[in-house]
Amino acid sequence: MSTTHSVLDKALAGQALSAAEALGLVDADLPPLLEAAASLRNQGFRNVVTYSRKVFIPLTHLCRDVCHYCTFAKAPKRVVQPYMSLDEVLVVARHGAAMGCKEALFTLGEKPELRYSTARKALVAMGYASTLEYLRDAAAVVFRETGLLPHLNPGTLTPEELVMLREVAPSMGIMLESAADRLSGPGMPHHGSPDKIPAVRLQTLEDAGRARVPFTTGILIGIGETRAERIESLLAIREIHARHGHVQEIIIQNFRAKPGTKMVDAPEPDLDEMLWTLAVARLVFGAHMSVQAPPNLSPGVLSRLVDAGINDWGGVSPLTPDYVNPEAPWPHLDELSEATAAAGKYLHERLTVYPRYALDGETWLASAFKTPVLQAIDAEGLPRTDLWCPGEDGEPSAEDLRRLAARPDRVSQEVRAAVARAEAGEALSEAEIVRLFQARGDDFSHVCAAADALRAGQCGEVVSYVVNRNINYTNVCYFKCQFCAFSKGKLSENLRGKPYDLDPEEIKRRVSEAWARGATEVCMQGGIHPQYTGQTYLDIVAAVQEAEPRIHIHAFSPLEVWQGAATLKLPLREFLQQLRDAGLGTLPGTAAEVLDDEVRRILCPDKINTAQWLEVMRTAHEVGFRTTSTIMYGHVDRYEHWARHLLRLRALQQETGGFTEFVPLPFVHMEAPIYLKGRARKGPTFREAVLMHAVARLALNPLITNIQTSWVKMGHRGVIACLSAGANDLGGTLMNESITRAAGASHGQETNPLEMMAMIEGAGRVPCQRSTAYGEVSAERVAAGRAAGELLEIVNTPAHAYAREERRTLVRNPA
Repeated sequence: MSTTHSVLDKALAGQALSAAEALGLVDADLPPLLEAAASLRNQGFRNVVTYSRKVFIPLTHLCRDVCHYCTFAKAPKRVVQPYMSLDEVLVVARHGAAMGCKEALFTLGEKPELRYSTARKALVAMGYASTLEYLRDAAAVVFRETGLLPHLNPGTLTPEELVMLREVAPSMGIMLESAADRLSGPGMPHHGSPDKIPAVRLQTLEDAGRARVPFTTGILIGIGETRAERIESLLAIREIHARHGHVQEIIIQNFRAKPGTKMVDAPEPDLDEMLWTLAVARLVFGAHMSVQAPPNLSPGVLSRLVDAGINDWGGVSPLTPDYVNPEAPWPHLDELSEATAAAGKYLHERLTVYPRYALDGETWLASAFKTPVLQAIDAEGLPRTDLWCPGEDGEPSAEDLRRLAARPDRVSQEVRAAVARAEAGEALSEAEIVRLFQARGDDFSHVCAAADALRAGQCGEVVSYVVNRNINYTNVCYFKCQFCAFSKGKLSENLRGKPYDLDPEEIKRRVSEAWARGATEVCMQGGIHPQYTGQTYLDIVAAVQEAEPRIHIHAFSPLEVWQGAATLKLPLREFLQQLRDAGLGTLPGTAAEVLDDEVRRILCPDKINTAQWLEVMRTAHEVGFRTTSTIMYGHVDRYEHWARHLLRLRALQQETGGFTEFVPLPFVHMEAPIYLKGRARKGPTFREAVLMHAVARLALNPLITNIQTSWVKMGHRGVIACLSAGANDLGGTLMNESITRAAGASHGQETNPLEMMAMIEGAGRVPCQRSTAYGEVSAERVAAGRAAGELLEIVNTPAHAYAREERRTLVRNPA
């Protein structure tokens, strides 16, 4: 027993078990195995159990093998037709897509043309030389016509066949079933089945790894193998996976005796055998390998399977039966969710290609699937489950909205611990913040509720907003930011619309109109025009001061400050002091995007880097400016990047105390160049967007106490959700929002004070107009804002052409 415990301790420490140690578990007591396996699973998959919403397409029931337990394979005289037609395939696939399926599972017998003339004739009549060629075209047409991602289970494959099929399917699979040669002997279940020879199947698994195919495999238990042979089979798979890293999941499938087969009277494995095998599989493969058990083969005991260390239910179809086990219907998804919840876990969809492989499409996916997969997932690699995107009018999922209002019952221990530390004002680690961003189910509810309670303690029930006007003085820009759909000009990749460069009189007109409409602030930013210098920014401040000296000037991103100082050949501190002396009030914390250079090298390679952004803000705070802070997220980034961003802001705030607020800005994808090139996600999911506000409230506590939510990007419904998850501010009324609308957002260019108040009161909170620095606003300004009339039509002064020889040296960060 002590030996078993030492083996379990080794597995729990993340060390791979040796073959001898794994085989030593043959007679181990079940309870400690289950406890260790569940703990190990929790390390890798937390409180989430996944499934793939699929449609089952049995392309042909003909098979050259004669497995003694199988009812899927049929002789020619027992099938209506040798193959499904492409039209029949598409009918099933379209129905599945309409029901929300994301996977098309192609299951078929192995190379039936090598045994049956019926198959050969049917293939010739359709114009094919082999079943695999027909499978290739069937998978291609399903993906092209429906968008379902094909997963192929065609059996043993040559390297050339794997390469061919990789082009039409993001994942494939083959069940090893068993590595025991004796099961192919006379009287055994695989006798007469040449494709079930273990060496042949293991070779396919090896070749799939070399071909970089995300692959599923597993074992079938209860067909005459011993426990030791099961372990040897798992070790054989592990050895190949160690070389290539391509095995997505290990399926443990329990044998079910079927009428009409030679094994109809064979005993089925009991529950303890299934639990023992699942636990051993987890211990052999460790915390991060997906271990799956088909839910339809163990009705009534699903929570016990979760307790044994699984994290996945496999494919579940709302439309088609399990053709391999037709006697075992799929559980309804509501029932599966309830059974998963009964085990303390949260059920979530996945794609046929698992998160690790979906996030690294450059390595693992054929070119046809890289963009569709990327644009179907969140930052963790799991699929989007609703139509909501920042800037659009899609509805968030009912589940996410329900979870926001839910009282969580089962919260993961590590989430409770991280939240408690944040509530106490302690700095969280990167890993703790990542874990909060991973929150789903009850964990999500707990994080949002804790953030909301912290908000209530810090800010009360008041939700603030500022009446301001955005003035984007030019959209000409020489930087190559891949997310930006606003910039125009000779050096821009995106030339939609007309480039403009506002003249001083138009700036002054807009400022005067803003004051007349109740504004207390003008927020001013623009592209980095090749002819702009630091003097340009000083002149813009002067124009505002001339038009209306009482209005607060909130202007110039750290990029503009850096570029302005560089063009005047001044130290940052001196240029910032000049801006302050000229009348600049505060600085926006934009151009931060994500403060991690791994992301910035992709997103904005020639822009200021993380250290430079922080240097501008540190210097601005030292000069006496207050500034905002932002993050623009949901494109090519991951949770660890978000965590580093928050930690860097927290550290600077600890040092200077200069940030007034934190503003999450979800990526609006529709017109962004990097999205149109197929290299970015569709912005954060609704869950992720809400969590950004909640996690920020916790991670920045108590140093930054104002968390703003953007109505332009989140929409009114999203804003109300964020107000229940830590946000206490709605930002500005804007009057002329143009940058987000250029990216494709549809939420309008102004939310006036009366609309702000209605939105806040609709959320059950108390509206309050504020100044830029969160001070009080005079009654005269409040009244002017509420009585404001319609805006006059703006005039965007056309940008003047300039000769190449007039262009000065451009300030860029080396890419």
